[in-house]
Amino acid sequence: MPHPLPRPLPLSALAMALVGTAMLLAGCASAPRTAPPPQLGAATPATLKNCTTLAQSLALPNTRITSAEMVAEGPITLQGNTTQAPAHCLVKGKMKERTGPVDGASYAIGFEIRLPVHWNGRFLHQANGGLDGSVVTALGAVSGAAPVAPGLVQGFAVLSSDAGHGAPTPFFGLDPQARRDYGYQAVGTLTPMAKDLIKGAYGKGPDRSYIAGCSNGGRHAMVAASRYADQYDGILAGNPGFSLPKAATAQLWKAQQYAKVATKDANGQPDLTKAVSPAEFQLIGRKIVERCDALDGATDGQVNDVQACQAAFNLQRDVPTCTAADTARDGSCISAEQKNVLASIFAGPQNSKGEALYTGTWFDPGVAGSNFAFWHFNAPTTRDAGAVAFLFTTPPSTLDAFKATTGLQYALNFSLDADYPKMFATTPVYTESSWSYMTPPNPADLSALRNRGAKMMVYHGVADGVFSPIDTANWMERVQANHGGKADDFARLYLVPGMNHCSGGPATDQFDMLAPLVAWVEQGKAPDSVTANARGAGAKVVNAELPASWSANRTRPLCVYPKVARYNGTGDVESASSFNCK
Repeated sequence: MPHPLPRPLPLSALAMALVGTAMLLAGCASAPRTAPPPQLGAATPATLKNCTTLAQSLALPNTRITSAEMVAEGPITLQGNTTQAPAHCLVKGKMKERTGPVDGASYAIGFEIRLPVHWNGRFLHQANGGLDGSVVTALGAVSGAAPVAPGLVQGFAVLSSDAGHGAPTPFFGLDPQARRDYGYQAVGTLTPMAKDLIKGAYGKGPDRSYIAGCSNGGRHAMVAASRYADQYDGILAGNPGFSLPKAATAQLWKAQQYAKVATKDANGQPDLTKAVSPAEFQLIGRKIVERCDALDGATDGQVNDVQACQAAFNLQRDVPTCTAADTARDGSCISAEQKNVLASIFAGPQNSKGEALYTGTWFDPGVAGSNFAFWHFNAPTTRDAGAVAFLFTTPPSTLDAFKATTGLQYALNFSLDADYPKMFATTPVYTESSWSYMTPPNPADLSALRNRGAKMMVYHGVADGVFSPIDTANWMERVQANHGGKADDFARLYLVPGMNHCSGGPATDQFDMLAPLVAWVEQGKAPDSVTANARGAGAKVVNAELPASWSANRTRPLCVYPKVARYNGTGDVESASSFNCK
């Protein structure tokens, strides 16, 4: 039987029904829900006083400063993107150096912090992504693709770390403390140290502190909002994998589904990249545009009303089904078997009892993006297999057992019935479960953040191939319900139509949310929308996946969820000014 087409909409109706209950419980919070959050004051600038002597003049607990040197104003290139950075002090160091009791490996929390000569009085913790394991250049490039003004350029003191292990591989999962550092404790350890170091450099600590990141960096930020609300005034979380263990196991399940329709390689193994070709995903993307483009009032090749699109688009009906004679796989049709697999994947994984184990995802034109395909076909057998084996399973795999198989075979053999529950398990050695150390405790309760006047902005690409945007939308619904329908006072979500994981896809994916977050925290200017740009010809880093029909300079408002950018009916469809959030 064909798998029924999912309609995975956020639980808006349920959440709004719960608002009344939440209001009745409002008196249990530490501050009345009816009172607005307090307004925090603005940061005041300062000038760098100390740099090269910091290693000698500061005695920071469990910290060894390995170098401190001045860096002249000039270009810094990171991931092919060159930024003109201001003169600053670059401090590198390590915290809590030790030897792991289980694997005998050397561990430390490595970091660097860049301190501009002309400082804006603010601290930015740059939460890095993936498996961490390397100290990425602390520029503070934290929102949207190739942002034009990273944190360092805006005058922040910026911290970057490896989150407690020295290589971007999953084998640190053998060490119980390295697991906890990766999950949450590195942020808790680094934050007071960084503030003390800043005070030693400028003669005063930061007036305002921010943490920001995308992907696993977005997860770090979400965890900080829950665990370290007393330490941060502003939280910026992009495409957050705050349910990361579930998302990673869902990736292995995707591999199993795609294997059903994948052609075999020379060794007789399924080649997942051949399960659905780029041309076939492009066909699906075009059909989504045909059905959903005009739902926001403009026929512009962009689908803003994602929820209405789920009702308007039907995979079985709207995408041509190949006949037995269709063997070219030229993107003119897809097979009935492919449709069934895709319908299952977009609905999300279930165990043999039919229990949903992770949220599904939306149909969006961004499914044609190369990054979407990477997360569906390549990542499960590389990144996700290792992460699940060593980080999200307790006890972790042994090195010998993992190396005795392939990432593909590990994914294909993973059992949602027998192996999935291991993310919640503990042992006498691994006393905290993967789910516990990786996720924000009680993520819908942001009372501590709210009650001190801190603010949170979250963005998520609608066509994220690994972390479900519906999971994030449902989280926002729960936050609203938990806070009496007043969560917009301190926490806002912005969906980015067409965008893949943190960037890419047919999207206006270049935007700066750090400056609006600062204005909200320190001036009370709530960001009702954020303007996003397309990266067409002439952009710093061009997005090759933009449709030819789009202006190279297209702009769109990113709206506060659940509002949608709708065309006014007049004006240039390439301009954000012709759209309103409704």
